[in-house]
Amino acid sequence: MVKTPEHRTTLARGPGLRDTLAALRQGGTTAHAEIKQALVRAEACKSGFHAFSVIDWERALKAAADSDRRYAAGQPRPLEGLPIAVKDLIDTRGIETRYGSAAYLGHVPAADAEVVQTLVERGAIVVGKTTTHEFAWGVTTSSAAFGDTMNPLDTHRIPGGSSGGTAAAIAGGAVAAGLGTDTGGSVRIPAALCGVAGFKPTLGALPTRGIFPLAPTLDHPGILGRGVDDIIVLAEAFGIAIPDSDAWLSARLGVLAGIAPVPPEAAVAAAFDDAIARLGNVLTCEALHADDLFDGACEAFAGIVLAEAAMEHFRRNDAARIAACYSAETQGRLALAGDLVMRDYAKAQQIRHRLVRALRALLSTVDYLVLPTCPCLAPPHGTDSIAIGRWSGTVRQALMGYTAPFNLAGFPAISIPLPARDGALPAAMQVVARPGDDGALLKIALEIERLLQTSSSPDHPNLAGSALPSRRSTT
Repeated sequence: MVKTPEHRTTLARGPGLRDTLAALRQGGTTAHAEIKQALVRAEACKSGFHAFSVIDWERALKAAADSDRRYAAGQPRPLEGLPIAVKDLIDTRGIETRYGSAAYLGHVPAADAEVVQTLVERGAIVVGKTTTHEFAWGVTTSSAAFGDTMNPLDTHRIPGGSSGGTAAAIAGGAVAAGLGTDTGGSVRIPAALCGVAGFKPTLGALPTRGIFPLAPTLDHPGILGRGVDDIIVLAEAFGIAIPDSDAWLSARLGVLAGIAPVPPEAAVAAAFDDAIARLGNVLTCEALHADDLFDGACEAFAGIVLAEAAMEHFRRNDAARIAACYSAETQGRLALAGDLVMRDYAKAQQIRHRLVRALRALLSTVDYLVLPTCPCLAPPHGTDSIAIGRWSGTVRQALMGYTAPFNLAGFPAISIPLPARDGALPAAMQVVARPGDDGALLKIALEIERLLQTSSSPDHPNLAGSALPSRRSTT
């Protein structure tokens, strides 16, 4: 990291997971060296941005020694020696897991969550647990009990949430990738605000065993990375196959400028429009007008979360423990749940079914949807409300407005940072695919990322002169 004046930071981009694996296999580095460096950087991210809740030097270095022995014996596993970070909502054997709450301070799981077990069995090494909003029930990763997590790009601003710690750890340079969870945007929102990539697969594609539930019918384990390829390295370990073809060149992108009633702010709209113009030189981009497609989706999402979260918490803890150990914010939400009736939950589920049908119909006319990930850039710490054009509402409503509908529908989605100039904060593009098309989504996201990075390079001012075939945009 290179410090710039005041609260702004320029972050150096280190090698990705694939390059690190190549160096380990070729003997250019050791697992011990990589893990020790990650631990040192994790400590810096913990003190500088509060990105980590726990850093486990002893276990990580012991695992690194085992990885080096495997390399020496010529028997490395697919992810041997790669440092990763894991959100504090996800169980890790022998490492304190608080779920972001003082109620679980000192809690040490006896077993890894299934998603962690998969990566560890393939050689990845957990260097620490990253901060989360209490029980993942928030978008700011703030905590009265443990302190607020800050955005490494601008420490006066939030990192997003609830996987804000993982996004901050990646943006801050501690690791190239890590695990988060996404119930209403909790991987994609912090990825967007911190300038990294964040992937939410199809609902049910990754197991939730060993993850503290927020809303079980909406919860998705997810992956964050410095770039899309870092996500792909971990996704392949989960059995998500990436197509090895140029079929993506014929993809039709359905472009949504935003989701009503929240319009994108000027900086986001400009960055997104510029990206679409660049992509339109290579891919078919079709403007979509879906004014009523998402009607009621965010309200239905909120009702389902409130009902399912309340059932989980009241099942796990009695009233006295909740009153003594939960934050005032979470207690307030649980109090609201007392007014819910079954007809409200049933109505929300019917809206969900309607949205799924509408999205399936829309994605029969195009291959992918593209839209901004969030309608605004990272808000300052302590901001409760935000105004964009004639719309005003809470930060939570703004940040989740473009992401939560795809949790409600269970469709896979990924957030890709858009090129930012002159030290500006990044905006991000969200790409959404049909359920089950996770590998194809990652493939086109990788290509979109490459096209945008190439076209924004000083040596490549546009894509018109590229060797790739040109497509006419209809946006």
